[in-house]
Amino acid sequence: MDIQLNDIALFVEVAKRKNFSHAAEALGIPTSTLSRRVTELERGIGMRLLNRSTRRIDLTEAGAVYFERCRHIVEEARVAHEQLLDMAAQPKGRLRISMPTSLAQLFLPAVIREFRAQYPDIECDFDLSMRPIDPISNPYDLVLRFGQQPDSSLIARQIVLMTQRLYASPAYLERYGEPRTPSDLSHHECLRPAMTDVMSYWVLHSGEKVERVQVSGRLAANNVGMLGRLASQGLGITPLLVFEAMERAITQNGLVRVLPDWALTPLPLFALLPSRMIPAKTRAFLDFIQPRLNEA
Repeated sequence: MDIQLNDIALFVEVAKRKNFSHAAEALGIPTSTLSRRVTELERGIGMRLLNRSTRRIDLTEAGAVYFERCRHIVEEARVAHEQLLDMAAQPKGRLRISMPTSLAQLFLPAVIREFRAQYPDIECDFDLSMRPIDPISNPYDLVLRFGQQPDSSLIARQIVLMTQRLYASPAYLERYGEPRTPSDLSHHECLRPAMTDVMSYWVLHSGEKVERVQVSGRLAANNVGMLGRLASQGLGITPLLVFEAMERAITQNGLVRVLPDWALTPLPLFALLPSRMIPAKTRAFLDFIQPRLNEA
């Protein structure tokens, strides 16, 4: 059996995208060449791997088993090759990153110029969303998400625990009074990161002390920047993540800290990776952002 690893890699790309044209575009080869090479692979194996139609491509039962085994082999071979190249060269190439919109809006403008200057050969392609990532068809080199993630074949690494503190505008505090203890929050309008229920709970920490407080409010948003802007309009008390760029936004919005001796439970930020072997370009980005996301 004369089967080339390159042909297996071509099949894996088609299986991930379920489309010859899209896979060919990503690989930079003609669609006809890609189709011929995959057909030759099937002929060499002696089994059909793909069911082809005019509208879509599906994996056969054998193709699904073959894809599941081969995609890890192809990824590790690619990363090993990149790591050897990167030993003698600056990290380079296209880096596809998915991250929450709220983090990107506040953080990227403050740091991306420095990153580009430090790594001029890395081309960054950002997807700003919170949608779940399908580990099979995942097109990203790196996915950043807040909070513990569902089990999947993606490798999850916690890169930082982000501090959360409470803020409000002076106008709000002048009108409704400043809370002196965590329990006072139950009598305030609290702006929350997600509209799950009208009532929710905040867990606050001060040294060894921990208090769980039931809070309520009529406004919620899944965007930290929007919560800060709502708070600046005197609409309530909100938790905000603390890092250098966020601190500047807080100051610009004229917000002041509420319950300065207390903070909410830190929020973990996870890096979701397709393999335990991290390419140099991905490692460079993670090493760059991690210290800048720590508390200002």
